[in-house]
Amino acid sequence: MNLIIPMAGKGKRLRPHTLTTPKPLIPIAGKPIVQRLVEDIAKVTPEKIEKIGFVIGDFDEEIKDKLRGVAKEVGAEAHFFVQETAEGTAHAIACANEILEGKVTVAFSDTLFRANFKLNPEDDGIIWTKQIEDPSAFGVVKTNEAGVITDFIEKPKNFVSDQAIIGIYYFKKGEDLRKEIDYLIRNNIRGGGEFQLTMALENLKNKGTNFTIGTVDDWLDCGNKEITVQSNSQYLGFLNGENLVSNDARLENCEIIEPVYVGEGTEISNSKIGPNVSIGNNCKISNSRLSESLIQNNTTLDDVDLTNSMIGNFVNLKGQPKSVSLGDYSEW
Repeated sequence: MNLIIPMAGKGKRLRPHTLTTPKPLIPIAGKPIVQRLVEDIAKVTPEKIEKIGFVIGDFDEEIKDKLRGVAKEVGAEAHFFVQETAEGTAHAIACANEILEGKVTVAFSDTLFRANFKLNPEDDGIIWTKQIEDPSAFGVVKTNEAGVITDFIEKPKNFVSDQAIIGIYYFKKGEDLRKEIDYLIRNNIRGGGEFQLTMALENLKNKGTNFTIGTVDDWLDCGNKEITVQSNSQYLGFLNGENLVSNDARLENCEIIEPVYVGEGTEISNSKIGPNVSIGNNCKISNSRLSESLIQNNTTLDDVDLTNSMIGNFVNLKGQPKSVSLGDYSEW
């Protein structure tokens, strides 16, 4: 099975953090979003993932090396495809046409989930969905009594279904999807000015592909700072009970209220940490109180009382703020 991960977006809503780090590499509970996504897909996929196609922007070799490592962790080979212009979900997938064959899973990189089902690779197609109260900002599906999808609707203005498409899809025949996307692009068939994946799905359905839904228990977004901090907290909750504090972290006179993730080489003294805090590698934190926050690597915090905060790499912060969003190399 191949896996395609479109991740070329600019992540503008998560700035300043995405000015220096692509959004899929922002850590959630100590691991990059894209690594969490790949690991979770591997858990629900009974077949081995052979190739992972990362659809990227202008990423340097250091970032590509990190993505190669993500693929290697699940025994897969990394392939890179550059999306030079953002022209919609179908266009992003088309960039990886080279591996869009055979059994394929497509997963957009800002989606994390928890699910208790196992993908059946003999199904024609599976669309991951989550029941939500207001699906007007998402694509949705309608199903018949047998659970087969009858309609795909992109961002409905009027209520038609509460099953929102979360951005993960399985296709038994990737080449069939490739043909439908190629047809849209060749004939410049767009929706809302972009090449929409839901249009290709609708065409596949009309030609006999039976799509069923894979309902997830939890769907975590990483769109902006507020939502990313919430998703970090929620994912830590999934991991609660595991040892999330690195063995070589140094804690002196500290109170840890789980769940808390602490990375390698981090030193914490005279502080109260948690709940729902992720702290990266090689940080130094003293005389502080942290809760509901995400701290990246090589950051120094002294005499701070923070909650609902997101702090980047190589930040120096002392006193004052209560809730902040600081990008890399900031000082306060």
